[in-house]
Amino acid sequence: MTDQTATNQLPDRLSTDPRSPHYDAEILSRDIGIRFKGVEKNNVEEYCVSEGWIRVAAGNARDRHGNPLTIKLTGTVEPYFRTGS
Repeated sequence: MTDQTATNQLPDRLSTDPRSPHYDAEILSRDIGIRFKGVEKNNVEEYCVSEGWIRVAAGNARDRHGNPLTIKLTGTVEPYFRTGS
C-alpha cells in the first residue's frame, strides 16, 4: 500500500528523455497531464514545479544527434494524473 501512495504523487521534476536522471518509466507509463499557466500542454518534454518551467519541442527542429530542440518556458506548472472515466 505504501508503494501505491508513493506513486500517486508526481515528482517535482520529470523528463521524457530516457537519458535524463529525471526520467521515471513507471510514472510515465500512467497518463500525465500538464497545465502551464492554466493551459493544457501536450508537448512537454520536461518540467520542474519548484523552479516553474517546462521544456517544449521547438517545432520540427532537430539537433545534430537527431533529438528535438527544446525551448524553456517559465510560469506556473501544474502536473496531474488524468483519470480515464
